[in-house]
Amino acid sequence: MVILRSRAVLFLAFAFAVMADPVSSVAYAVEAALHALDGRLDLLVATMGLVVVIIALVIVNYRALIARYPEGGGASAAVGEAFGDGWSFVPVGSLVVDFVLTIAISVSAAASAVIAYFPALEPWRLLIALVLVAVVGGMCWFGHLGRIVFALMTVVFVLIAATVLVFSAFAAPVEASASVAAAGSGADPGMLAGLIAVVLAFPVAMALATGVEAPSTAIAQLGELDDDGRRRFGQLTLWLTLGIVGVITLGLATQAARLGVGLPEEGSTLIADFARHVAPAPVFALFQLMTALLLLAAASSSFQAGPGLLKALAANPAHSNAVGILPVAFGRVNSRHTPYWGLVLFAVLSMLVVAAAGADDQTLVLFYAVAVFLSFLSGLLAMTRFTHLSRQRGRFALNLFGSVVVAFTLVVNLARGWPLVSLVAAALIAGALWMLWVRAGRPEGIRSIEAMAEKADAESDAVTP
Repeated sequence: MVILRSRAVLFLAFAFAVMADPVSSVAYAVEAALHALDGRLDLLVATMGLVVVIIALVIVNYRALIARYPEGGGASAAVGEAFGDGWSFVPVGSLVVDFVLTIAISVSAAASAVIAYFPALEPWRLLIALVLVAVVGGMCWFGHLGRIVFALMTVVFVLIAATVLVFSAFAAPVEASASVAAAGSGADPGMLAGLIAVVLAFPVAMALATGVEAPSTAIAQLGELDDDGRRRFGQLTLWLTLGIVGVITLGLATQAARLGVGLPEEGSTLIADFARHVAPAPVFALFQLMTALLLLAAASSSFQAGPGLLKALAANPAHSNAVGILPVAFGRVNSRHTPYWGLVLFAVLSMLVVAAAGADDQTLVLFYAVAVFLSFLSGLLAMTRFTHLSRQRGRFALNLFGSVVVAFTLVVNLARGWPLVSLVAAALIAGALWMLWVRAGRPEGIRSIEAMAEKADAESDAVTP
């Protein structure tokens, strides 16, 4: 009984810590969909429903990836085995871009949550976001927060979000206003036009899928479990993430459409307007606080994972399993076992991105889903190759369908123009790392780099006082 309880606690700590990123994405993904729909609340539920269905499709495919790599490794392990080690740099480059954008969009959305409660701070938006980058990075400088803290933040946010949704069931629609009327009173353009609008809008909201791949790599941290245990933890975490994110997302979309809570005015957010309208003032205040804290936790997780990945890629005489293609400086750690040069690099890059976007999370969301969907696509293509070679027709069809859907999502986002920057950045990073790898004599281990980084991260947590 004691063993079962300890495993249950370990699972909850692992699962809720890992899902902090996708759960926090609710703060801006639903609003992003509504912007892409030009404020049409009547299409919001269908759009977010499609998003959740695609996330479920990705999760089904990643469940098979976890089954194949229970020691961790994620997309880089699958791509390296399927197409050769050199191709592993595609998901690795995508991850680097994803980590930078996660920090940038999370602190920007956290600033938006604060400003939505204190509107007078709007002129200081950029400064607030830059300070938050420095604060979160500074906290990571002095050691990891650990699974328990991330898990608690996620659990509290989920409980508060559920409370807000319960209040919304008894709330009356908002009074008609010019903005709401403009968003919902236009003539119905027809079913086909509505379908086209949904298909073109949902890729923007696929930012909600970021972090879905995390369990496939994070299970490498669970050294206390055997392969079956890690496989079970990873797969259950995927399903739990789908359930929680799906319920919150669809609940928010459904109730926002019913109540007429449309696009927010400048200085506020959709979820802030929603919570302000349906919940008592103390609950609204707590909701905004937990939203900001969860977003900062998501930023912190990337502040840990990003430098950890660079550390695994760096030359490190103390660890013979290091790949050794980056300068040794990225492998150096301080007394708290933090790879400080990598942390500084991610802080600077994130600040530049925040400044370029004016700390506007709705601007950044356009770039956000591109990098992670490139990683999704590479992993799904690898799994498609495996099932094709092993003649598993059912799984091959599922992998192929998943690859096509992910590719379509990626193409639609890239067609918007500026998101190409994310793709180019990921490609340049992947290409640069590949050249360094070739110059170093093509050392082994690159396909396992994500697992190596996660293991090192777990070891740092274990030894940090």
